[in-house]
Amino acid sequence: MRPISQNDMMEATRLTREGRLEEAMALLQGGRHPEPSETAPEAPRGDTKPKRASPQVVEMVPPSPGSGGAWTAPFQTGRAPAGSGPAPFDVPPAMQGMMDRMSKMGSAGEMPGLSGLGGLANLHGGAAKGAPVPVPEGAMFEERVYANTAGSRPYKLYVPSTFKGEALPLVVMLHGCTQSPDDFAAGTRMNELAEEFGFFVAYPGQTQAANMQKCWNWFNAADQIRDQGEPSLIAGITRMVMEEVPVQPGRVYIAGLSAGGAKAAIMGATYPDLYAAVGVHSGLACGAARDMVSAFSAMKQGGGAAVALRNGGMGGSGRAVPTIVFHGDRDTTVHPVNGEEVAAQARAGSAGRAEVTKGTSAGGMSFTRSVQRDESGRASLEQWVLHGAAHAWSGGSAAGSYTDPSGPEASREMVRFFLDL
Repeated sequence: MRPISQNDMMEATRLTREGRLEEAMALLQGGRHPEPSETAPEAPRGDTKPKRASPQVVEMVPPSPGSGGAWTAPFQTGRAPAGSGPAPFDVPPAMQGMMDRMSKMGSAGEMPGLSGLGGLANLHGGAAKGAPVPVPEGAMFEERVYANTAGSRPYKLYVPSTFKGEALPLVVMLHGCTQSPDDFAAGTRMNELAEEFGFFVAYPGQTQAANMQKCWNWFNAADQIRDQGEPSLIAGITRMVMEEVPVQPGRVYIAGLSAGGAKAAIMGATYPDLYAAVGVHSGLACGAARDMVSAFSAMKQGGGAAVALRNGGMGGSGRAVPTIVFHGDRDTTVHPVNGEEVAAQARAGSAGRAEVTKGTSAGGMSFTRSVQRDESGRASLEQWVLHGAAHAWSGGSAAGSYTDPSGPEASREMVRFFLDL
């Protein structure tokens, strides 16, 4: 099998821009170029071309047990271990880690990153912004580290200035690819809402060692299981915060964007005893993918049967956790059908028809809001379809990356949904 070259990468990028993801994946996995009939005029008669070997599937290598690391492509640095024979493909130095951090080309011309498989639209800032987050006098926003047998992760904890020692709710926020806790805090303005309503905010941080683009590995089968991998780390961070500060029993919530939204859905399904509600913004349903290839497909067309087979969407827990969903209907990075699948998983505990309202945000974005309730009348699912919106946090601040300030305030609506339960 011939090496994957820079030209291959450029061709894969072109195919992805045209929406031909299967062909792009085939090229990267097996070195197969599209047939001439697909991309160029037919060659003159008499011309011949050498036969190519059948496309090969690149089997992903799992992380070592207990490492908390990411799945990787074999020999992704282009060097095979001594005595192992030739590498399946030879990645040029400039493209090291290609299968784990391929450049993104989403709704603003970025290709969906294979690492996060939940790449972000470049609406306000293409990379995580580094400006310090303002902290009011009397408030606290400090970094901690949590570790267990699956590895370690940093996190930041925000304690509002209004805190006087009483028990408060806790909101856990999972950032998207390339972002950081500080960047996500700035973009979502969740700390400001914590000051207004009185709650703690925890921001777990993904590391570059675990994923080159700092994306939560939502697509790894091993990172979708309770008390293993990343779920154990995020749950561990949540419990550590509950030991650090007084948290109201039964009032712990989790939300995220893109890869973080997909991971939030996983956390709700695997820890329904820990999280009272979930917020998923531009993410995917629990079980939408089990590996890199199925993740690429899910981003394009949803998880389909894989989601339906995920024990009714409840991760084997026996019940659905109340969920609020935000998704733009012009999201070309994570297809809007994924928002529908997240909602379908949460709909298990709903009764009757949804209450549907339409409106327009102060910034001019129209939306459709649907609310479904359980038998007691409590909202069990709230779904916001953002018309004309791409892949970014709705109503966020331009001080953070990947936000769309023109949309309805997703942060405020999520807090309302959480605190009303």
